[in-house]
Amino acid sequence: MGSEANKADSPARPALPSGLVVFVKRDCPTCETVVPVLEQLAGAPGITIFTQDDPAFPPGLAVKDDRALDVSYLSGIEIVPTILRVNANGEEEARLEGWQRDEWSEFTGVADLGAELPPWRPGCGSLSVDPEREAELQRRHSSSGLQARRIEIAAAEDEHEALFARGVTDGLPVVPPTEARVLAMLRGTGRDPQEVVAEVPPDLVPVTVEKVAINAVMAGCLPEYLPVVLAAVEAVCTDTFNMHGVLATTMPVGPIFVVNGEIAKRIGMNGGKNVFGQGNRANLTIGRAVQLVVRNVGGGRPGEVDRATFGSPAKITFCFTEEDDSPFEPFAESMGAKPGADALVAFCGEGPRSIVDQLARTPEELVASYAACLRTMHHPKLAMGFDAMLALGPEHGRVFREAGWDRARLLAALNEALLIPGTELMRGAGGMAEGFPIPAEKAADLALPKVRPGGLHIVYCGGGAGLFSAVIGGWLSGDAGSLPVVREIGR
Repeated sequence: MGSEANKADSPARPALPSGLVVFVKRDCPTCETVVPVLEQLAGAPGITIFTQDDPAFPPGLAVKDDRALDVSYLSGIEIVPTILRVNANGEEEARLEGWQRDEWSEFTGVADLGAELPPWRPGCGSLSVDPEREAELQRRHSSSGLQARRIEIAAAEDEHEALFARGVTDGLPVVPPTEARVLAMLRGTGRDPQEVVAEVPPDLVPVTVEKVAINAVMAGCLPEYLPVVLAAVEAVCTDTFNMHGVLATTMPVGPIFVVNGEIAKRIGMNGGKNVFGQGNRANLTIGRAVQLVVRNVGGGRPGEVDRATFGSPAKITFCFTEEDDSPFEPFAESMGAKPGADALVAFCGEGPRSIVDQLARTPEELVASYAACLRTMHHPKLAMGFDAMLALGPEHGRVFREAGWDRARLLAALNEALLIPGTELMRGAGGMAEGFPIPAEKAADLALPKVRPGGLHIVYCGGGAGLFSAVIGGWLSGDAGSLPVVREIGR
């Protein structure tokens, strides 16, 4: 995709020789097929043949060598063979792609052209749109004017080690963000490269689409992931999410992204087996790209503003989608996104902890298990201050689906089960010093919710085998902490 700004910056097409102009390559069966046609046309004045891979092809004909692919790229050739009609001013008037006898005959004005050939053959992909070549061609001919500061790396330096030495990695190797790779990444969005996306905490530095793209390259993203990365950056750079506080807290939390909508399928995100683990490029690199933006643009580095006592994998990357057969509406929709929209929710949380319940067969039994596990979040005697996310596994989800429970009913049952008597929360109860300063004479008449009202969230994900769910503990909620943020994903 290209934005209007990107289109405006696209290089102008070259002035071509007037007459008929043909682009071919030897490594194309259809180009081989039309050699007799080119021989037939070569006898007429005003035909120019550009060859992309072999200056001796077609054999015996005068050709122009386009192995550098500059003319093919600037002419927008996507298929070979392609034949153009060019006027006296060097401007293209019409084109045909592939081989179709009747169309070529009418196009060239030559009767019985290729009479001995099959009437139709599809063309092959032009080398100028080969992904391994196109990014360099775009870099060579781009006038988009990337504005980010260049890092010069000496010829004797190892580029990966150089990036480690310059402190722009998260401790893992990154993909060197060459100009060609960044330009290729920017093709994944329709937004202007110099549009400011957000101000990134903790230093509140404006970040442009271009700079997000640079960090997406380093994280290992594909261009089609970039709209998700942009939405995720927007989400965490809000006062509501409070990324500065998420960094500065000594608790082991980081941004977690739940992506919903067709885009999650389109880019191949995982919501099933090993959903929180390794192996899926989109899941791992999208979250990592956001963390690199926070580090490299916003200045959020561990040991400096980032003061976590333990940290967690959520500080590297934590991003996933939900499974399609959920008994509930998509999580983003439950948080306010339009039904069916491509959207994500940013939630501040720690690493997941498994809930194992092999025997429950009713919603009530599962609610009791979930509540018992949720009560241990951070500490069994800490209440009200933290949000939480319950990741409902498919085999447990089936229990709620078959019983006809919706999200609202499950949340109501959980919140009721998570009311904790004051006698269990008071300091000293159970031999634990931790707890609330509740006078003994009032404890019996008091009960507090483990999770603040509205602070318990449910997602549906995980593999289809295993009677498991998971708890993801949150951070402080409300004005002093972080609240989930939903963002629709644009172009």
